[in-house]
Amino acid sequence: MLEIKNVTKIFNKGTVNEKVALDDFSLTLEDGDFVTVIGGNGSGKSTMMNAIAGVWPVDEGRIVIDGIDVTKLPEHKRAKYLGRVFQDPMTGTAATMGIEENLALAKRRGKSRSLKTGITKKEREEYKELLKSLDLSLEERMTSKVGLLSGGQRQALTLLMATLQKPKVLLLDEHTAALDPKTAAKVLETTEKIVNRDKLTTLMITHNMKDAIVHGNRLIMLKDGHVILDIRGEEKKKLTVEDLLHKFEAASGDEFLSDQAILG
Repeated sequence: MLEIKNVTKIFNKGTVNEKVALDDFSLTLEDGDFVTVIGGNGSGKSTMMNAIAGVWPVDEGRIVIDGIDVTKLPEHKRAKYLGRVFQDPMTGTAATMGIEENLALAKRRGKSRSLKTGITKKEREEYKELLKSLDLSLEERMTSKVGLLSGGQRQALTLLMATLQKPKVLLLDEHTAALDPKTAAKVLETTEKIVNRDKLTTLMITHNMKDAIVHGNRLIMLKDGHVILDIRGEEKKKLTVEDLLHKFEAASGDEFLSDQAILG
């Protein structure tokens, strides 16, 4: 479903600030894979995510989504293949519009985004059922402005919007990092439910090793723009944080120095 082939991305090339963010980077996701991604600061996690989304062009390599080479496509033309939820709950929704209006815009992805014709009764019923699945009582507040919602409610809504059209690939960019632990756990539970229900191919960057182990069928760790660990299946199910730290040290020759990732 997703192939990243020998991708290189260098920032500030030829200057004293040159940074090789992705170095001949390759990764393949099968249809339905739910892959968690961890790594320290500067390991290439966000650069990988932005490369897939087309935020900027890569210097070398190819990106293929469901057999379609999107390497040269700009960000707005890739949007029909992708769903994305960002770290900041304020990103991804229109704060001055109602909950049902935000959902209607998401429903029209890849089509005209106009709401001139309004929201049909059938659409309204569909949105109500979807909101019920979040178990946040948002179905009672469908006309409420999104800007009035809490961070967790807004992030759950963004997740719903990102998956409404069943994207080829769902990108979750530390989407619970800005939430308190209880709310983060609720959003992760909702994520797992939606991804499993719709069998969505998913990449989830997380700063929390425990979450990376518990969620998904596969875990990768990045360092210096490379995949240095790729753990799946039974091996992943039996993993502990201590195991993961030992594997990192064996693969990289370094200690993993992110307390935030270890302690969550």
